Amino acid sequence: MDASEPTAVLGELDDVVFGALVWVPARERPDLLAPPVHAALAAMPSDAAAQVLVAEIDPELADTATMTEAYDLPTEVSSNCVIVAGRRAGDERVAACLVRATTRADVNTTVRKLLDVRKASFWPTDRAVEASGMEYGGITPIGLPRDWRLLLDARVVHGQSIVGSGVRRSKLLVPGEVLAALPGAEIVDGLAVPAD
Repeated sequence: MDASEPTAVLGELDDVVFGALVWVPARERPDLLAPPVHAALAAMPSDAAAQVLVAEIDPELADTATMTEAYDLPTEVSSNCVIVAGRRAGDERVAACLVRATTRADVNTTVRKLLDVRKASFWPTDRAVEASGMEYGGITPIGLPRDWRLLLDARVVHGQSIVGSGVRRSKLLVPGEVLAALPGAEIVDGLAVPAD
């Protein structure tokens, strides 16, 4: 099976096959979404929300490398959302960074400069989970707190991205133009560097 492009499911208008998964409109499966993600999709313009698809997966396979192999998905389509923070004058500045899985966020240079902090680092898992209302391994750019900056590497706004759904038991398939239109999204050239 060619997993390079999603293809329509015969007889199902909005369902597609991508890799070894069948993806359905996310708004039809709120049970596969964290509450903040469901709320964000409900608030999106309907034409954009209709393009966001969800697929159920084994939560034990939620990590990117494991998921792409298990479900015959191209790694270059997956994108990871990481939470980074730094302090300036006692003020904590938080950013969610979305980068392709074949890259990594340039935290020490690009993100640090964008946040205008002396040092930026990944947020501890427990803080990211609590503040986002999403599960570890499922954090997604859709439905994040409004006071966080949302930084998108320029590569994620072209083509599709597989991202978290807020829970480990599913993934979202989202067109780049929908990601770029998320509230407060900032498209940043050089946000990511090649993965080691």
